[in-house]
Amino acid sequence: MTAFLISLAVLIGGYFIYGLLVDRIMATDPARPMPAITRRDDVDFRPLPAWKVFLIQFLNIAGLGPIFGAIMGIMFGPAAFLWIALGTIFAGAVHDFCSGVISIRMGGASLPEIVGHELGTGIKQVMRGFSVLLLVLVAAVFVITPAGLLASMTPAWLDSSVWVIAIFAYYILATLLPIDKLIGNLYPLFGFALLFMAAGILGVLLFSGIDIPVSFTDGFQSRAGLGHPVFPMMFVSIACGAISGFHATQSPMMARCLSNERLARPIFYGAMVSEGIVALIWAAAAVAFTGGYEQLAAYMNAEGHSTGSLVHDVAFGWLGAFGGILAVLGVIAAPITTGDTALRSARLTVADFMKFDQSSLWRRLAVALPLFAATALVMTIDFSVLWRYFAWSNQTLSVFTLWAITVYLARHGKPYIISLLPAMFMTAVCVSYLIAAPSPEGFGCSGSTALGTGVAVALLLTLMFCYYKRRLTVPTSNFNAQ
Repeated sequence: MTAFLISLAVLIGGYFIYGLLVDRIMATDPARPMPAITRRDDVDFRPLPAWKVFLIQFLNIAGLGPIFGAIMGIMFGPAAFLWIALGTIFAGAVHDFCSGVISIRMGGASLPEIVGHELGTGIKQVMRGFSVLLLVLVAAVFVITPAGLLASMTPAWLDSSVWVIAIFAYYILATLLPIDKLIGNLYPLFGFALLFMAAGILGVLLFSGIDIPVSFTDGFQSRAGLGHPVFPMMFVSIACGAISGFHATQSPMMARCLSNERLARPIFYGAMVSEGIVALIWAAAAVAFTGGYEQLAAYMNAEGHSTGSLVHDVAFGWLGAFGGILAVLGVIAAPITTGDTALRSARLTVADFMKFDQSSLWRRLAVALPLFAATALVMTIDFSVLWRYFAWSNQTLSVFTLWAITVYLARHGKPYIISLLPAMFMTAVCVSYLIAAPSPEGFGCSGSTALGTGVAVALLLTLMFCYYKRRLTVPTSNFNAQ
């Protein structure tokens, strides 16, 4: 229990202490003209109440990652708690907050335009394709998983194929309609279910005398077995609960709806901290409910059991029928509210680089139709393969974003160390994972080779950054003008 409470305190305290420091470094300005006002089109650019923007951002980023990823990640042992807490505060929240603020200052620009502006035209072209591919992967993953969960809770004739069609139809509407029509009205309901779920499980953990068998004194070695070392595997398994490149594709979408830049910290940094808390709760719940690491592994390996069934058993076992239904609805809502905005963000990204106005429904449909077709095609790929490629590409996108933020801060004479260190770390993680992962997703090399290559690439990029940094610096007075 002590390890859980320490991690929870770090998350909450980090928002108020480190979050404020990062906010001051970015120098958010309440007087800045906001793209929601200056570019208002009542489709994508539209001021929304702060509470709605928070819930949309939170639900956008809180898919199954902080739940399923955290449940699988706790098998790496106490290191999972540390990564969720420290990764969220020093990497994930910085990543989400800074990308959102930079988007505001670039008129609501999408992620590839932000990265391209800081890292060059060549990188921009790569990022355009890479980010759209990731968003399509996200949409495909988050059609299949909630469809399976819904099929397990409904009559046999409502099988997963029926739910796939229903969820995909909803995604089409959410991608095409003005943001306040469907997303803005449904998200408060979904948000309540997800927050109730997290609060309910947290209450049981804190006040029901349940033991959480995780202690920092037990050591930080992996409990996941051979072939699953803490580095780099855990840092890819637990993505959305610590840092996720996908989030930076969502921050610009909400940057188009904020009415004041001073709201950026509670919206972007706060939503990431909230997601970290959700991940921490489910990591603790998984090991506490089953009784330990070995028992959790045995549960997951039993016939008919899965991460989804564990979520179901925890929810109904701890919260009763009514609470369990709300909790499971929250778990179902989380991926759906990520998948719909993934496709919406893909549409905006494509429209941005094509400079194609989106005020007309037919123009939005022209951009979206190829994306719908690509998502349907990707859904035919085996889910386990799909998830592995999604996990690596997701974290790789965060690397591009963190380096772009670092260049942005250096160019404006600001303390870029806040993004440089996580950029170096995540570079080492992603390169090491690619070298160590088995074929076909990786090269299947030894752990020492993977670690050495990852560290070498991170140091090389850092040296390149230091060499070119002098050319980037501009007068500090320009910082608030962009």
